[in-house]
Amino acid sequence: MSEYETVPAEVDEEDEIPPDHPRYEDLVTRHRIERGVENGITHLQGMHAEGRGSAFDYLLGERTIPSAREAERTAAAQLLLADKPVLSINGNVAALVPGEMVELADVVDADLEINLFNRTDERIDAIATHLRDHGAKRVLGQTATARIPNLDQERAKVDEDGIYAADVVVVPLEDGDRAEALGAMGKTEIVIDLNPLSRSPQVADIPIVDNVIRAIPNVTEFARELADADDHELRDIVADFDRDDALTSAEDAIRSGTLA
Repeated sequence: MSEYETVPAEVDEEDEIPPDHPRYEDLVTRHRIERGVENGITHLQGMHAEGRGSAFDYLLGERTIPSAREAERTAAAQLLLADKPVLSINGNVAALVPGEMVELADVVDADLEINLFNRTDERIDAIATHLRDHGAKRVLGQTATARIPNLDQERAKVDEDGIYAADVVVVPLEDGDRAEALGAMGKTEIVIDLNPLSRSPQVADIPIVDNVIRAIPNVTEFARELADADDHELRDIVADFDRDDALTSAEDAIRSGTLA
């Protein structure tokens, strides 16, 4: 029997999770979500959302499949072409990849904006502080100065100089209603979601079916590689991307996945 046949006992710090554990990445993710809830960053419902994503990731083999890497490279090209890119941050994203989001924003010259379904001043302040602790110099979304049309919930509240004015928006994790509303505003959407059948990737211009803890560093890596590319090359990358093929490839990979 493997030394790690089951998950290790509850840990207080991430570095207590053994790196050679076969479910290391998943355990790190669970730990960060738990800490996010404890620190007022992640809503309790975020734990359920993470559990759904974890099931899909398990069937993907907890790896970035080729179609996802192509989508991540396309996302990098699209962000580099953008006039005003914005990276949307919710509680799960803040808990899972705060430093990685800050790094991506720096590389592609994007703004970070907090946008929450379960919105409270306390959570907004906690997430803003958390992002600044991870190097963010500017965090939008603390004041809601505009609204996304035809969206009757708290995610409609956005910054007039952020998501409302953006031409390209990165929407990590499940957020179907807002994704549809942003699409109706004519914005280019990059969605990260482990469920290819969710509304979010279904309406996205660039759907990335991958775990956010892999996807964001991958997009950043590609953005660095493409930093010196001219606009013609970047536009060709975006034009060559087939979103329907990407979604089909992801669905096929999940349906053929095994729990063995």
